Amino acid sequence: MTAPVARVGLVLPAFNEEAALGLVLAEVPRAAVARIVVVDNGSTDRSAEVARAGGAEVVREDRRGYGRACLAGIERLLATAPALTDTDIVAFLDADHSDYPEDLVRILAPLHAGEVDLVIGSRVLGGAAMDALLPQAWFGNRLACFLMRVLFGARYTDLGPFRAIRVAALRRLDMQDPTFGWTVEMQLKAKSFGLRVTEVPVRYRKRIGESKITGTLTGTLRAGWKIIGWILTWRLLLLVRRPESPRSRSL
Repeated sequence: MTAPVARVGLVLPAFNEEAALGLVLAEVPRAAVARIVVVDNGSTDRSAEVARAGGAEVVREDRRGYGRACLAGIERLLATAPALTDTDIVAFLDADHSDYPEDLVRILAPLHAGEVDLVIGSRVLGGAAMDALLPQAWFGNRLACFLMRVLFGARYTDLGPFRAIRVAALRRLDMQDPTFGWTVEMQLKAKSFGLRVTEVPVRYRKRIGESKITGTLTGTLRAGWKIIGWILTWRLLLLVRRPESPRSRSL
């Protein structure tokens, strides 16, 4: 008997992305997704209106933070009808038009084939240009991936936010980080708990508007501190004891 095709819920965290969000939603391959949830992360512009006009569900999460926005989107997909189940998939896509939504089909393919639990869209493998991925983002990605390889044997090339994961695996990871450490938390836990992970090349372009993280010195420093902190703290935790569950305190 053929297994049912997994449904896909797409989460787009958005903070003041009025100019880009409509373009992103127009380019999402609708045949590939069952639900689209835009999480308005305290926007002061018309992001929510643009999201509704583009056919997305809208969740308001006023507590700022990328991780909080992702968690709010996940909760919407898992708690409201037609709720996703353990065999379904949650995908994440930025709302700034830097990624190519059409590449979602490529990201989902290994999951639909039953080959993996988590797929990370790698901008590095996709040949992202330096003018699209800022120098500080390039350096931060390379440093984080180097540390994860040395300390965990994890051969990642990117911490790219464009990714997809099976719901059962997502529940197991018990994601906690409320801000900049979300992507590295997911990748560290996936490696530590033996999830099947692969990277696929994705295209990348200059975003519309200024980055909320690497567009400022303060944002860059805070993100870097959080990411490096996750890597070093998780390494120390595993040296003390191999955790029996993925639950951990947020950094």
